[in-house]
Amino acid sequence: MNGVVQIITTIDDKEKAELIGRQLVRKRLASSVQIAGPIKSIYRWKGRIEEAEEWQCIIKSKKSHYRRIEEEIKLLHHYELPEIILIDIDTALTGYVKWVEDETDPE
Repeated sequence: MNGVVQIITTIDDKEKAELIGRQLVRKRLASSVQIAGPIKSIYRWKGRIEEAEEWQCIIKSKKSHYRRIEEEIKLLHHYELPEIILIDIDTALTGYVKWVEDETDPE
């Protein structure tokens, strides 16, 4: 078991997705952020079925950074209720885990 996680968020603005990624990596809260999209999202919001084109940010980090990452995303995100989901990684390549840990530690 290790402390490596993926955190996922989506946003409807590619530049904002890139800003979130850059900020998290620059602040050493994430070792990397992959941005995929556009993706099509279909969801229920306030009693209506909505559709949107979005970009998905897949953030690689340590579980101990979750709260700070959540706060950074909320500061940069314009959705009333952004998706911010943490996925525990139970098993990963040992070298990859070390890289995530090294890149998210303060210098």
